[in-house]
Amino acid sequence: MAAREAGLVLVEQPKAEDGPRVHALIAACPPLDENSAYANLLQCTHFAETCALATRHGEAVGWISGYLLPSQPDVYFLWQVAVRPDARGQGLALRMMTNLLKRPGCAAVTQLQATITRDNQPSWALFRALARRLDTDLRESPFFDRATHFAGLHDSELLVTLGPFDASRLADS
Repeated sequence: MAAREAGLVLVEQPKAEDGPRVHALIAACPPLDENSAYANLLQCTHFAETCALATRHGEAVGWISGYLLPSQPDVYFLWQVAVRPDARGQGLALRMMTNLLKRPGCAAVTQLQATITRDNQPSWALFRALARRLDTDLRESPFFDRATHFAGLHDSELLVTLGPFDASRLADS
């Protein structure tokens, strides 16, 4: 896929050799949960069409991982968003998500989902901005419970759903 450059930040589909940069970026963005280096490598290969890497002068500054739900290929599940601290506040997560939704592999997507803790303000801001850009509703419902699913080790996560929408109407950002 042809990369898209706006300013100094390039947003593109990741490649296998990007795995270590993605792993290092996530480690530099607490409190994000780190995955294994191998999991990030698989995201950059098996799930490359549904992930986006943002780079500035060759350095990773942003990452989105996600996948199409196997039982509902019209639903994109956003797994993780990472933006390096010095690249925040510039709409980079929204740019990466727009880039993803306009790819051929996401042409059938009419809904977007993620799980978000109640206090994760950056993720809520991203989903509100996406809802506005996609001209659609944002719905939330209980999903993963702190006691039941995380043995008390992680805050409860709400399932957030945007849609239905027509991503082909998205303008470049």
